[in-house]
Amino acid sequence: MPRSRPATSRPSSSPSPSSPSPSSPSSDAASRPGAAPRVGGRPAVAVALVLGGALSLQFGSAIAVLVFERAGALGVVSLRLSVAAVVMMLVCRPRLRGRTGADWRTVACFGLSLGAMNTLFYQAVDRIPIGVAVTLEVLGPLTLSVVASRRWSSVLWAVLALAGVGLLGRGGFDRLDPAGAAFALAAGAMWAVYIVFGARTARRFSQVDGLALAMVVGAALSLPLGVASAGRALLDPVTLGLGALVALMSSVLPYSLELLALRRIAASTFAVLMSLEPAVAATAGFVVLHQRLGLLDALAIALVVAASMGAVRTSPAPSSS
Repeated sequence: MPRSRPATSRPSSSPSPSSPSPSSPSSDAASRPGAAPRVGGRPAVAVALVLGGALSLQFGSAIAVLVFERAGALGVVSLRLSVAAVVMMLVCRPRLRGRTGADWRTVACFGLSLGAMNTLFYQAVDRIPIGVAVTLEVLGPLTLSVVASRRWSSVLWAVLALAGVGLLGRGGFDRLDPAGAAFALAAGAMWAVYIVFGARTARRFSQVDGLALAMVVGAALSLPLGVASAGRALLDPVTLGLGALVALMSSVLPYSLELLALRRIAASTFAVLMSLEPAVAATAGFVVLHQRLGLLDALAIALVVAASMGAVRTSPAPSSS
């Protein structure tokens, strides 16, 4: 995430301020709000930007797993969110005055869901392969997409996704580690919540101001857990440097690339491309962590990716606000 997943993803595209939609996909996290209006451009460039963001996000998550040995999963996620929050606050410098109580409640819920999503996702990838974790996680936004569409065709995509999950859990989820699978599914549920409040935040805050503030909330949620878990290990210069690298690869760079892409392509196209994140995550797990997936595992991931794409393509267009 992550899907900061304000990713991934989970499926969930980044809602723009003018027309946020809860029915489009993204990873670790999910739905990156605050996109600028599209102004046109070369589609090939936009596709490269989206894929570049997905690669950065998932390879950043894979690198994070390597850092678990130094600071643990809770320590690494706290470093990631804290560094990302500092960078985004310095770059965005969001306006704080003149905000209503409803504004602050919305961004607080957005930040809490962001922090919970990332914390749960990192607990998952500490126990199961990252490709499998992202595949299970994407079920959260996929379920949201199916429910929001209210079309019979959505049942097909739900069945296809469940078939993929059935393949992943063949012989029982204890094959994967039940705790890891449960954490991934819980992260997916928080991804769906993240999408809903991300869309609301995008309507209330311009550009990525809301995301920057939500990052601060997410960091405040995760930092005490990270300090309690990792202690002084978080102050080690090497660990700090690796945590900063993970933050840049998994949060700052993906969001920036995706916002640039959303200026050039339709949100529906963006969402379809983001549906590929489970496959990208599996590739990152293989290259960085040497996590090999069997043929049936690859087929399961392909089924969930296909279900995500189908749900996006058949979902109704969001009404402009």
